[in-house]
Amino acid sequence: MIAGEALVLAAFALPAVGSVAIALCGRCPQLRETATLITAVLLLWCTLSLLPMVLAGGRPGVHLFELLPGLAIAFSVEPLGMLFALVASALWIVNSLYSIGYMRGNREEHQTRFYVCFALAIAAAIGIAFAANVFTLFVFYELLTLITYPLVTHHGTDKAKAGGRIYLGLLIGTSMLFLLPALVFTWHVAGTTDFTPGGILQGRLSGFALGGLLALYMFGIGKAALMPFHRWLPGAMVAPTPVSALLHAVAVVKAGVFSVLKVIIYVFGTETLATEASTDWLVVVAGFTIVAASVVALKADNLKRRLAYSTISQLSYVVLAAAILAPLSVIGAALHIVTHAVGKITLFFAAGAIYTAAHKTEVSQLDGIGRRMPWTMSAFTIGALSLIGIPPAAGFISKWFIMSGAAAGGHFAALAVLIVSTLLNAAYFLPIVYAAFFRPLPAGDERQPHGEAPLSMVIALMLTSTATLSLFLFSSPLLQLAEQLVAPK
Repeated sequence: MIAGEALVLAAFALPAVGSVAIALCGRCPQLRETATLITAVLLLWCTLSLLPMVLAGGRPGVHLFELLPGLAIAFSVEPLGMLFALVASALWIVNSLYSIGYMRGNREEHQTRFYVCFALAIAAAIGIAFAANVFTLFVFYELLTLITYPLVTHHGTDKAKAGGRIYLGLLIGTSMLFLLPALVFTWHVAGTTDFTPGGILQGRLSGFALGGLLALYMFGIGKAALMPFHRWLPGAMVAPTPVSALLHAVAVVKAGVFSVLKVIIYVFGTETLATEASTDWLVVVAGFTIVAASVVALKADNLKRRLAYSTISQLSYVVLAAAILAPLSVIGAALHIVTHAVGKITLFFAAGAIYTAAHKTEVSQLDGIGRRMPWTMSAFTIGALSLIGIPPAAGFISKWFIMSGAAAGGHFAALAVLIVSTLLNAAYFLPIVYAAFFRPLPAGDERQPHGEAPLSMVIALMLTSTATLSLFLFSSPLLQLAEQLVAPK
């Protein structure tokens, strides 16, 4: 277990120390980017080294210090945190590779600051993933918001600053108004905030008090983008595409739905919530968010805006699955954190590649672009199929478990929402694929030839799209982790 403790500390410390190395190499882009990639590879090695321990039932962790009785900064690696850490560490490597081509190809300023903040954001994400209690999660959750603010406002324009204000205002506002009181109340009632199988509130709270506390948590975790606290996500699309990938796939929104799932499983307990009618509202709110966001995505012409509202909808798949409280749906929720991450990062990578190579940002401008950028649009197609839930893409697996859980639990309204959402997903993704490959290029484009984006961006696209297909075939380790969440206590 000593080796486990060392790996946990190393996983948290590596990106933080790496950020210092990146800053020191700022005058030499090649060294800076090499430091980024080496740090990312070492982090993935650490998380993969922890995986066999967790699969075997181990829970390596470390207690750093106690602020007050029952309020400690401590880490413990359990199955859900292992899944999140694997997503963040693996996708950091690919995103870093993509960022090299994007930041150079678009001649972005402040590149060293970008890489430093990105590394610190990954450190905060690992802190969230390995948090042993709600207090530790809250601390790193807030740090992630503050660290990513300079990334959202990277361009420094009035539009970027306005998007940053919305981002910071909504995320900090929901945390202070809802999440912090929920933390304090949990500590008061339970005397601890430690994540515990079965829930630390089991037998301690019931009725409207339980339903009210659940509301504080669900709306306080603003990064999950439940409506009406979702506007920060499309507002943050002013950031460079690698930042959008960080927000949507690698860390930020995944920290949100991870926190939702972790709170439901380890603070409330699925068995406790299943006996309380006062918590049924969460299914309704999540279902509304899924459909409403999908309708907005359907009408959006700006590609990144369409992808942003798609993310809002897909995040609520996880919330809805957790709220259904069936074992199969909980497994599906955990798997969807992974499958959505690889599918959505592929789509954002494609959007950034299109902008870099063709300077196009609108869906209506993409006619025939598949002839000029076949690799990019093929990857986009795979990512889109995954989010729709069509095999052999990974999204089919998580959606299958969520739908099976809804059917098994008799939640037929939730099942209907998922079916409607699937049709809407197809309606706003498939026309892009059709236009890219089967419509002719606009007349003006024929005189403005362009090819694919820089090679590192295309390689990153190929890696994430390949992962989207591979996870469909080789999902066993992820499924084993997810099944541990609903194993008998």
